[in-house]
Amino acid sequence: MKFTDSLEGDIVCFEMSGKIMGGENTTLFYGKVCEYVNLNKKSIILDMAKVDWINSIGLGMLITALTTTRNAGGHLVLCNIDKIENLLTVTRLITVFDHFDSREQATASFSN
Repeated sequence: MKFTDSLEGDIVCFEMSGKIMGGENTTLFYGKVCEYVNLNKKSIILDMAKVDWINSIGLGMLITALTTTRNAGGHLVLCNIDKIENLLTVTRLITVFDHFDSREQATASFSN
C-alpha cells in the first residue's frame, strides 16, 4: 500500500493505492491520521480509486481511522470505492462508512 496526503482547505485527502494488507505503511497511515486529528483537521477523505485489493488487516486499518476520527468529533468518508465495494458490502462495512462516487462529491459532503 502507498498513500499520499494533502490538505485542501480544512479537508484532509488521502489518496490510497496498491494492495492494502498491513505492514509498515499501515502504521504510517494511522500516524498521519492521528497527526491531522491532533492538528484539528478532522474532515478526512480516503480516495480509494487506485486501491487494487484489501484484506482484513486493511479493513481494520480503515475502521481504526474511522473510529479515531469520530471519537475526536470528526468525519471520515470514502470515495471511488468501485474496486472494493463488493468486499465492503459482504462485510456490511458499506453501512458503516459514508461513501461517494467522486472526490468532489465527498468534498461537498462536508459543506452540509
